[in-house]
Formats: sequence, C-alpha cells, structure tokens
Amino acid sequence: MRGRVVPAHCRRDGGATGFTKTLQTIMAIDWQAFRLTLQLAVTVSALLLVLGLPIAYWIAFSGWRWKFLVEAVAALPIVLPPTVLGFYVLMALGPHSPFGRWWISLTGHTLAFTFTGLVLGSILYSLPFAVQPFAASFASVDRKLIAASATLGASPMRTFFRVIAPLSIPGLITGAALTFAHTMGEFGVVLMVGGNIPGVTRTVSIDIFDRVQASDYTAANQTALLLLVLCFAVLTIVYGLNRKAWTISPTGKL
Repeated sequence: MRGRVVPAHCRRDGGATGFTKTLQTIMAIDWQAFRLTLQLAVTVSALLLVLGLPIAYWIAFSGWRWKFLVEAVAALPIVLPPTVLGFYVLMALGPHSPFGRWWISLTGHTLAFTFTGLVLGSILYSLPFAVQPFAASFASVDRKLIAASATLGASPMRTFFRVIAPLSIPGLITGAALTFAHTMGEFGVVLMVGGNIPGVTRTVSIDIFDRVQASDYTAANQTALLLLVLCFAVLTIVYGLNRKAWTISPTGKL
C-alpha cells in the first residue's frame, strides 16, 4: 500500500483547503477601504442628486445666449486630467486659500486630507456624470406638457415635481448610477486631495495601487475583481430598468 497516490477529490482535507483559500481571499481584501469607498460613493451620489438637479434644470431650460460656457465648465472634469483637478482642489482647500482659511477659522482644522475634503473633490470630479444625464432627460420632456401645466396654474416647482421629474426618471437613475460607479473607481483626485490615510481617505483604488506597487498581484486582483463585479452589476441593473421603462407604451403594453 506504500506509495499509493490518493486522488485529490478523495482526500479528507479537500474541503478544508477550499475553505482556507476562500478565507484567505476574503481576508486579502481591505474591507475598511471598501466600506469607506462605498460611503464616499453613496454620499457623493446623494449630494449630486440634490445639487445637480437645479444645475441640469437651468441648462435644459435656460435661454441665456452664453449658456454654453456653463455647460463647458460643468463638463470640464471629463477631459481634465484627474491630477490637475485634484491639485487645484487641494490648493482651494488648503490653508493658503480664502476658503481654506475661512474653514480653519470655523472648524479649527483644514479640509485637505479629510473625508469631507474627499467628498468635495469627488463632487467636482463626478459633476458631469450627474448633470449631463439629468439635463438630457429634462430637455427631452415635451414642452407642450410643460406649457399645459403652466396654463392650468401650476407653479414651476409643482410642474417640475408633477410633470418633468416623473418623465425624467430614467435619466435621473442613470445619472445617479454613473455618479456612484465613477466615484467607486476614482484615483487621481482622491489621492491628491485625501492622500492615503487608512480609515480616513484610503479608498479601494488607492489600495489596489499600493498592492501593485508591493507586487502583491493576487490581492490586487481580488480587490479589483470585486470592484469590477460591483460596478458592472450596478450598471446592468440601471440599463435593464431603463430598457424596461422605454419599451413600455403608454397603454402598458410592450
């Protein structure tokens, strides 16, 4: 019997080995950074839903001839290198800027390298991913419906919540989802504004970068794969919901 090879599937430690590998995979992920990134993405998405709506509404319905300048500023983070935007945000939040000095006099500490500063930088960086879908959905609403609402005596605010917003739900969902997914994967801006402080400003993308720098490719791959699956799932759900919304006729039939 000596020298007999036992098949791998018959070994008693096969289940234990599989469990150990799974446990090692879970432990290799920096869950603190993952939770902080989720918190950042949810916070930025919620704030841009509030801040982006009036900006998008103005862009969609304003007749100002120089409106394109505001649109260009709102879209600038899409083409601007993240490190450039992060540098200027860092300067604006630092102690040498008027806003930075005012914040220090108010709170006693600087905004740079804090979670609050991270939120402000992420709002600016993700602004076009919220505003552009919002504005496009508002602009696609039939102006006759808006005019009819005004004719019936509804205020602009009531018209927005009763007519424009319900007809723009697919665009609002898309904007919120793109903001969330984009914030989850931020790197340049968060690194410039927040640095790499564990539990405070260390996000998943920074964690992946650090692991690659340390040649820990296995852990980097596991974290990157988790981020990939999460963002893909969010976008799949959003586009699936929007497809359903656009393929249902007013009579409720496909």
